[in-house]
Amino acid sequence: MATRKNKVATDELAGAAQAASSSGTTAPAAVTSKTPAPAVADAGPSAPTKPAAKKPTAKKPAAKKAATKKPAAKKPAAKKPAAKKPAAKKPAAKKPAAKKSAAAGKSAPAVSSSAAPAVAKSGAKRKTKPAVKPTPAPRKAAAKKAGAKAAERESGAGAKAGSATKAPSGKLPPAAGHAEAAPGQTPVWLDPTRVAQLQGQYLERLQNLLVPGKPAVEDPRFADPSWHGDDFFAWNASLYELNSEFLLKMTEALQGEPKARDRVRFATQQMVEALSPANFLATNPAAQQRLIETRGESLRAGIENLFGDLQKGRISQSDETAFEVGRNVATTPGAVVFENDLIQLIQYSPTTELVGARPMLMVPPAINKFYVLDLQPANSVVAGLVAQGHTVYMLSWRNIGETQQTLTWDDYLVQGPFAAIRVVREISGQEQINALGFCVGGTILATALAAMEAHGERPVASLTLLTTLLDFEDPGVVNVFIDEQHVAWREATMGAGGIMSGKDLGSTFSMLRARDLVWNYVEKNYLKGEHPPAFDLLYWNADSTSLPGPMYCWYLRHLYLQNELRKPGALECTGVPIDLGAINVPTYIYGSREDHIVPWRSAYSSTGLLAGDLRFVLGASGHLAGVINPPAKNRRSYWVADEIYPEADQWFDAATEIPGSWWPNWFAWLEEYRGDLVPAPQQAGSQKYRPIEPAPGRYVKERLD
Repeated sequence: MATRKNKVATDELAGAAQAASSSGTTAPAAVTSKTPAPAVADAGPSAPTKPAAKKPTAKKPAAKKAATKKPAAKKPAAKKPAAKKPAAKKPAAKKPAAKKSAAAGKSAPAVSSSAAPAVAKSGAKRKTKPAVKPTPAPRKAAAKKAGAKAAERESGAGAKAGSATKAPSGKLPPAAGHAEAAPGQTPVWLDPTRVAQLQGQYLERLQNLLVPGKPAVEDPRFADPSWHGDDFFAWNASLYELNSEFLLKMTEALQGEPKARDRVRFATQQMVEALSPANFLATNPAAQQRLIETRGESLRAGIENLFGDLQKGRISQSDETAFEVGRNVATTPGAVVFENDLIQLIQYSPTTELVGARPMLMVPPAINKFYVLDLQPANSVVAGLVAQGHTVYMLSWRNIGETQQTLTWDDYLVQGPFAAIRVVREISGQEQINALGFCVGGTILATALAAMEAHGERPVASLTLLTTLLDFEDPGVVNVFIDEQHVAWREATMGAGGIMSGKDLGSTFSMLRARDLVWNYVEKNYLKGEHPPAFDLLYWNADSTSLPGPMYCWYLRHLYLQNELRKPGALECTGVPIDLGAINVPTYIYGSREDHIVPWRSAYSSTGLLAGDLRFVLGASGHLAGVINPPAKNRRSYWVADEIYPEADQWFDAATEIPGSWWPNWFAWLEEYRGDLVPAPQQAGSQKYRPIEPAPGRYVKERLD
């Protein structure tokens, strides 16, 4: 990687917006999909701690008794060392937890993805010991015991399936699978030597800043000429740049528990972005100048924009009046040929006289609308594939409402890919089809295919995975939000039924790029009173979907937190243990180099989990912009290599960079699997599956606001 000098494009979603403005000796048993997921493991009452010996007072008989046992303790002052003995016995409190942990590999729970995860309120199937009234010493012992039980869950020896217990005093146990700091040591710390170095560098830079003259301002947020004078605003911006730089350098110098370091870095980054002088009217000269030029109209418009966004519950990133689903986005002609309570299935009309006999089914992410793959004719993946002579089907997820709030992960498999694959095979008359999964859609599709393999079916001839996580060892920046406490809280609040709001999910992902997707619009929309420009990708980004609580909780625990999808037989879905290695079909795996949601090395990890002939392609830019890169624009580049290597960086060192879009490479690879050329169908559907309504269908038009 160090030999590469190519400057990679930044995430287009953010950039274009600017321009347009998660051992044992015995393997754990399968985690099943027919029983509820376990709630938080019982931290258990703490082991009783021997009370500290009290200093003898006026009760002389008691003092004499103590003196007969220990003559040396006649004097009250001499009894102080004896009072330390209970503290020396503290390690004994660890023994019960250690013994229990040693047995962790002997059994494993069977956890359900087709039933709601059990929660404390639903009632426990096993009894729990009453919580001990907390005192300082027992609380520490309880925390250690809770950590041991959390480790048991990680190794597969947690509570019995379907059981639910409460942590003492309503407290949740510590996160499983993470190293704890030693007693008396914080999870993260700074090397004093490094701190001294940073202090010296900071003071030197600060002295240079205080020299009379015009300070240098380099941050693009301060590009306006009003930031570049010799006044307060330029000095304030330069001081902000200096302080921000060294705060972030200190977080990079942190040592200790990795996840704690990541969280400190993330929190510091959020603070730094929020405190930019560009975010406040009193310290933003460009906003002040506009206020004067418009005679206060910019302030009035900004307040109006703010109240409008407060009503919508999110920041406007695009002119939403400029787009309408079915009118100028999601416009590729077609018809809905099947629907159930969760999905609609769209068949697109051919644009060539001959088409491949083997159709393509696309499975988009369930947390967003499908039309990211069909934005406008010029950048539509669907339209591009149809033009190559493929018959394309699209799975359209429903925006979850009250009647779907108890759907589980298994429901998403059965009513989603299972149903869609069956219908596409029946309409086309083909035993096998081609399939594509994008982001979470790829995770759902791969899980479904592994389950179908376990059932004795192999319904696909080829598989394409775009920016998809199958190995959640490094899930990107979002990992700072995932731990045992958070997942257990979600299970307690919506594990048995509920809705994970798409707005909340959207806000979370925006905070991962707060400078470009939050504060950029605070300045422009609110301080300057501007209206965001029309941008199809950002319009789609704001059109999110909600998820059912049980499905979402199962997804968080078993994939993000426990990373069990990569372990053969660790999960059981639709009644069978699944193994991604059973998916033995040609697979095209795509990752984006600047992706902060699915890091490209994590996408590459799929090559070690799947069988068959594999090809990995790395595109420039980010999670969305790297994928939506049509050839006609001749933008960016991509990397390819002739082999699959054990490590991602080995692959990259052997890869060749090719200018332009990766789409032609994919089209050429896919041509081998589209089957014989046959006359294009004259109408959508079949005798059994008649068209229901024109594309894009009504499910995709259901909005949250």
